[in-house]
Amino acid sequence: MLLRLDGISKGFAGRTLFSGVDLDVRAGDRIGLVGPNGAGKTTLLRIVAEDEAPDAGRVVVSRGVRVGMLRQEIDPTLDRPVREEVASVLARLDALEQELRQLEAEIARAGSGEVSAEVAARYDRARAAFELGGGFEREARVERVLAGLGFEPDDRGRPLRSFSGGWLMRVELAKLLLSAPDVLLLDEPTNHLDLPSIQWFEETLTGFRGGVIVISHDRTFLRRHVSRVLELEGGRCTLYEGSYDRYLAQREERRTQLLARKASQDREIAQVERFIERFRYKATKARQVQSRLKALEKVDRIVIEAPSRRRLRLRIPPPERAGDVVIALEDIHKSYGSTKVYQGASLKLRRGDRLALVGPNGAGKSTLLRILAGVLPFDSGRREPGHNVQIGFFAQHQLESLDPSRTVLEELASAARSDDVPRLRGHLGAFLFSGEDVDKKVSVLSGGEKARLALAKMLLRPANFLVLDEPTNHLDVDACEVLEEALREYQGTLALISHDRTFLNAVATRVVEVRAGRLREFLGNYDEYQRATTEAEAPGRSAVAGHGAPHGVEGSAPPPAAKGQEETRASNRKAAGAPGREAERLRRKARDKTAKQIAALEADILVRESALEALGWKLGDPEIYKNGDKVRTLEAERAAAKDAIDLLYREWERLAAELEALDEVLG
Repeated sequence: MLLRLDGISKGFAGRTLFSGVDLDVRAGDRIGLVGPNGAGKTTLLRIVAEDEAPDAGRVVVSRGVRVGMLRQEIDPTLDRPVREEVASVLARLDALEQELRQLEAEIARAGSGEVSAEVAARYDRARAAFELGGGFEREARVERVLAGLGFEPDDRGRPLRSFSGGWLMRVELAKLLLSAPDVLLLDEPTNHLDLPSIQWFEETLTGFRGGVIVISHDRTFLRRHVSRVLELEGGRCTLYEGSYDRYLAQREERRTQLLARKASQDREIAQVERFIERFRYKATKARQVQSRLKALEKVDRIVIEAPSRRRLRLRIPPPERAGDVVIALEDIHKSYGSTKVYQGASLKLRRGDRLALVGPNGAGKSTLLRILAGVLPFDSGRREPGHNVQIGFFAQHQLESLDPSRTVLEELASAARSDDVPRLRGHLGAFLFSGEDVDKKVSVLSGGEKARLALAKMLLRPANFLVLDEPTNHLDVDACEVLEEALREYQGTLALISHDRTFLNAVATRVVEVRAGRLREFLGNYDEYQRATTEAEAPGRSAVAGHGAPHGVEGSAPPPAAKGQEETRASNRKAAGAPGREAERLRRKARDKTAKQIAALEADILVRESALEALGWKLGDPEIYKNGDKVRTLEAERAAAKDAIDLLYREWERLAAELEALDEVLG
């Protein structure tokens, strides 16, 4: 056992956050700390790190065990270079190296055969500690971790004050990983990482032999790494053994069982209460009545929390219809000073597209997204919005534009029209603001609550082209699921950046990889993009190697020369043709998939049009018009059927355009 939580309790402002938390952390544990915002997850992590004292209970740490927590307290004004700041956690190795040099000098002065046993023993101990701590490779370790977290070689010598808060958090993560504690405490470790850095971090974490307690809303991360789940909710703590998916299933099973037990208990209590009420005033039954009253007082009544708020459903009203081509960028050039980001980039989005931009930080994803949104000027090229395109843009800076003096309801009302007023509270409820939450001042909201409010404002009257820059940042799992479901059913066009892989898989249907100012397009969601890139790169270098892979992963060596010039030429021709054939195979696979989707859509449209025709015949029946309610119901059904068919036709048009483009490429 590395450490143990023994009956930990904590309250704040008269409210109990959690009580009676018991937990053993063992080597190899990957414990996910989950629960709604405000449940006390970060507070519990701070108690484990001994940054905060519990109201009751204790934290027992085994002798020699070091606990490290990802902190958010780095000074943004420091002039110290990144490399020096990160290497500072290895200062103990510098001290050991200095001691070794002093002992070596002392041994050299003494000459052979005259070194005292005490000096020799000190030297052996210092050298063993230096070697065990990785002293001989500490510079390489620093460079490897910085590369893995996305710091380019030129960036590692820049002062800390020249980096944003997100990059400073990467510095803190680098320091934590290099310090190699026995227990890692991680609060949203992937929040400020891009997708390649998350991949590197996950591989590093897989090789870590100690214990981990992690708070994260990244569902892909939780599914891949968590082996136990500690849930904080409603002041109670529940430990689930097994994976994150197993936790979700067990939680639902427990709730179902609890509902059944409560129903049984309620029936028994009601039966006892009926007996008491019936015989309360009969002297002959007085003893039995008193006995049952005492029994009722001793009953430990089952209390069930209200259903999770993620069950609430947000529906984005259908936007006005845009033209077939929503936006086109042609030959875009964009530079920041002497840094050239794009030199001739082109991109076209059609109605109904759900485009995700991926790639390492600094590649130009946000620049491209802001150009698409029309909020960033470019040096040359052409940006052509389509017919009747209305753009809604969400970026993290919009959180700062919220008025801190307003309440949540007042802030939403500031973006509303008169006909929106009746649905403001319901709209806020879909974004998990309910009851008294709507009367909170914006100034007291957490980062996650502000992000939800900013999204609620943007989606109150939705545009037909939504441009979203990290919309799930600061959102907890419940809020992510609400937004994810709403965007899946959204009838407009999307372009977005997100590092939440579960979110990307649920929403995206096209992926554009941005790297070194060049755009590469892939059909499908993020998992399909990863499969396509992995297949295209095999058997070449590892995809992670180019991003600072751990343990010195390098590109594969070139194959040995074949015997005979003809064999060599044949091998070269085969190698040259392989990527082209693989790309063609993937295109043909995509073409077949699109053709099948079109066929399925056509069959669905035929069925729905027959149903629509049947509704028309019903409305033509004179007997129907004798019943006004029936007429209104049929007209509503007919309107809904028409809308559904229109949506299917829009999807058919989009897929038909894709099929035409693929046929042109394949010849």
